Amino acid sequence: MARIDLDLAHAYRPDPREDSDYALLPLQMRFEDGGAYALLGPSGCGKTTMLNLISGLLAPSQGSVKFDGLDVTQASPQQRNIAQVFQFPVVYDTMTVADNLAFPLRNRKMPADQIRRRVGEIAEMLELSGQLNQRAVNMPADAKQKISLGRGLVRPDVSAVLFDEPLTVIDPHLKWQLRRKLKQIHHELKLTLIYVTHDQVEALTFADQVMVMTRGRAVQVGSADALFERPQHTFVGHFIGSPGMNFLPVLSQGGVLQLAGACLPLPAGLLLPDGDFKLGVRPEYVRLARTGDSGALAATVLQLQDIGTHLLLTASVAGQTVKARLDPDTPAPAVGDTAWLQLVSEHSCFYRNEELVA
Repeated sequence: MARIDLDLAHAYRPDPREDSDYALLPLQMRFEDGGAYALLGPSGCGKTTMLNLISGLLAPSQGSVKFDGLDVTQASPQQRNIAQVFQFPVVYDTMTVADNLAFPLRNRKMPADQIRRRVGEIAEMLELSGQLNQRAVNMPADAKQKISLGRGLVRPDVSAVLFDEPLTVIDPHLKWQLRRKLKQIHHELKLTLIYVTHDQVEALTFADQVMVMTRGRAVQVGSADALFERPQHTFVGHFIGSPGMNFLPVLSQGGVLQLAGACLPLPAGLLLPDGDFKLGVRPEYVRLARTGDSGALAATVLQLQDIGTHLLLTASVAGQTVKARLDPDTPAPAVGDTAWLQLVSEHSCFYRNEELVA
């Protein structure tokens, strides 16, 4: 395993001049030895570019890649001792499951008894022990992807294992099983794992630290709790959560917020300079209030959806759409009614130029 340090940028076109010319804008990032990380963001944001820079499939157009302090910027994937698992299964159909798992170890001339032991360990972790003697050719896609995952995990001395959306071809009801299995394997083997996905559930349930990316920028790195409670950028607030964070324009003046023609007190202990901001509030923290309650705003109910675990209320506050997740037992107003909503609380976040104000 290795500690990986990135200090780089990458553009696929020569002589980049503007931010839009870069696939990956300048960044500094450290992946700690034995950590589980996810690169999360929409298609085209630079996730796979970063993964390929780490693996050595790409050389950065500027900057460096270091493993345990050693500069490997020009080293090949083989020299970096990287294992990479791709979106679609890469297996040898004519080989048995055991031979597929053993292949990377045989290439490295590992003794036969050690190969058998290691293959047995990985097969047991991935619940493939009963299929070791079966040829891969007629196996379903999820089983083939398990083999592909096993090939990436089987080398005990690997610097890092990189996953590029490895669950894309897996049936939805099987995805949670493989995520759980990967998490378990990480705890047991203490490998450095870096996982690319556009699915926030995959990222937040798999990784200890998640890097959220957009348009070639890494806008926040943090735990699931930090990304949810304190998004450092409005994109993170919008992208994380289902539904994402509500954003409303507010004016701060003399310790009071002006929103939709109403004056709202700031939460106790919160200091905010005067000026224009965006108020960010998670739907989970929007509360129904009573008519005339201090700090409550009148809203017109546009939609009410029963999701089962909660009610999703969509309302309009002075032309701004606000969503609230309510307890299913909450007496909810009907569509077209006026509801009173409490938006500002200790969970509120405030943004200027899309960045969180400390």
